[in-house]
Amino acid sequence: MSEGTFDLTGRVAMVTGANTGIGQGITVALANAGADVALVARRDPSETREMVEKAGRRAHVVMADLSSIEPCARVVEETVEALGSLDILVNNAGIIRREDALDFSEKDWDAVMDVNLKVLFFLSQAAARHMTGWASQGGRRGKIINIASMLTFQGGIRVPSYTASKSGVGGLTKLMANEWAPKGINVNAIAPGYIATNNTAALQADETRNRQIMERIPEGRWGDPADIGGAAVFLASRAADYVQGHILAVDGGWLAR
Repeated sequence: MSEGTFDLTGRVAMVTGANTGIGQGITVALANAGADVALVARRDPSETREMVEKAGRRAHVVMADLSSIEPCARVVEETVEALGSLDILVNNAGIIRREDALDFSEKDWDAVMDVNLKVLFFLSQAAARHMTGWASQGGRRGKIINIASMLTFQGGIRVPSYTASKSGVGGLTKLMANEWAPKGINVNAIAPGYIATNNTAALQADETRNRQIMERIPEGRWGDPADIGGAAVFLASRAADYVQGHILAVDGGWLAR
């Protein structure tokens, strides 16, 4: 396999939730591999934009609230207008609500399902409609990468809507791959394990929970956003042209234990 197999030069990626953490790690990794990147976020992702530009790539910020499907078509159109195309979509944006299943509210159920599953599907649909315009003609392939979770495989506790949504992400990834592979689009997912980000700071600071987590991870450490970025570059590249409907766990061996 040639060195250029992982080269994303000339490709345009869109990453949702690109402000911090996993989204930022993926964005920077794609830029370092040569892609120009549209950063979709509710808050100005200025730090991520600077990191993309430092890598010598173009960064275009698309401000959007992905709590509903209203912006989906617009963010694709704006990306294509600003950067010339859309080759890679990374559905990273997501939220979580915690409460015992006996007390979980409809409001929290709907909020999580809307962002994590409904918007993911309709944004993928909008991107795929653009990608099929050239991918089905035998040109470059489109790549859609969904961010799943350990709870795509496990049940968890006190996160019923999150577990349901991430289980749904796994199913939708396979369905979209089944339908869109013949149209020249690869659809896969990444399931991160315990990644050291702002969102997991409380867990890292909890001595007991941190010890319990570390004891189960064969790799013996928390993951870094860059670990997820490397997996995203692989799935976005020509190296993964024959990978379809796969959920790639990047978890330091958590599920193996």
